[in-house]
Amino acid sequence: MAGMDQGTRLPPPFQSLLASRYGELAALRAYPSSHLATIIADVGFHCDCCARCCTREFNGHVLLLDEDAMRIRACEPEALEPVPLLDFCDQHGTYYAPGYTIRSRGDPEGSCHFLKDRRCRIYEKRPAVCRVYPYMIHQEPDENGNVDWRQISGLDQHGEYNTTISGEDALLNALETKTFEEAVLVHEIAYLEYTGRYFLEHSLRHVRKRYDDGLRLSLAGAKIEVMVYFQGTFERWVIKAGTAAPKTIPG
Repeated sequence: MAGMDQGTRLPPPFQSLLASRYGELAALRAYPSSHLATIIADVGFHCDCCARCCTREFNGHVLLLDEDAMRIRACEPEALEPVPLLDFCDQHGTYYAPGYTIRSRGDPEGSCHFLKDRRCRIYEKRPAVCRVYPYMIHQEPDENGNVDWRQISGLDQHGEYNTTISGEDALLNALETKTFEEAVLVHEIAYLEYTGRYFLEHSLRHVRKRYDDGLRLSLAGAKIEVMVYFQGTFERWVIKAGTAAPKTIPG
């Protein structure tokens, strides 16, 4: 990959997605941290340890930054799996994912692998997304399709509100949140650029029918192979009957 011309024109799916991500990154960088700090202070969120945020039923999955995935892999590698929402499928039936998430415990709520008695077993080493939650700062469509900023997750659905948060603490939370959201976008941009070049180098193309057919068969128990972007390259995984396992041991 290193020998490829960085100016090479990427396939259309990657061009449009990259343009969108770069637009989001520019908007995020222009967003005043002080504005988010004001919202944080006004909301006054306080965690009451309900643990709802630690379930897929409430929050879906989380995309781990590479440093978080590395830390988890070092202590409990079995806790990692590819993110469940796959982006591309080439003409050979191989899927592509932007990174790792934390496995659920398999209970009806989809509790996090590290959740025990409503407490996190790795709280001091928890991922960045868990540290900033429920604060966020990204653009997404509302129920009417209108795209606007979202700064608080699960408002009035968990936790306590109207507690006092100092201006200094609110600003620190805002800065940490903005740093995290920027890291996510930078990761996604790197993933799209690398995958686009990988497709060019290997004469691959995204095939929507192959994507849909493969996912349908996987729901019936067939296996699919997934290339997971991690630390600037791909790691190959196999998913069968809802269970993911690395095809080769990394490193």
